[in-house]
Amino acid sequence: MLDRNTVAPTPSIEADQIASIAKALAHPARVRIITFLLSKPGCIGGDIVDQVGLAQSTVSEHLRILKDAGIVTGAIDYPRICYSLDPSALVPIRDLIEAIAARTPEGEAPCCYTPQGCVPKEIAK
Repeated sequence: MLDRNTVAPTPSIEADQIASIAKALAHPARVRIITFLLSKPGCIGGDIVDQVGLAQSTVSEHLRILKDAGIVTGAIDYPRICYSLDPSALVPIRDLIEAIAARTPEGEAPCCYTPQGCVPKEIAK
């Protein structure tokens, strides 16, 4: 049972990783880039620019953010870079989403959790 003296756990590296992935996915242009990369095993940056319809510099910045989050990898094939998706990078956020989806709907929860413990829903109302 939780009490007021319980210390919250420190943020984990996984929590930071999930937040980084979520932030990278939180822009429509980056979602369009990912969707385009899903249709190809890998592609050249110029193909992405043509498909997304944004300036080269803007696409490069979005690709940098996706690469920093580990979602996209870039292999140099001089003078070009071939980009592809790394699905394993999404495992932490996938696991979190699956855990949320597996939760009992709130209407079926047996109680309301408070610092004093579990209070039956009928009393909490």
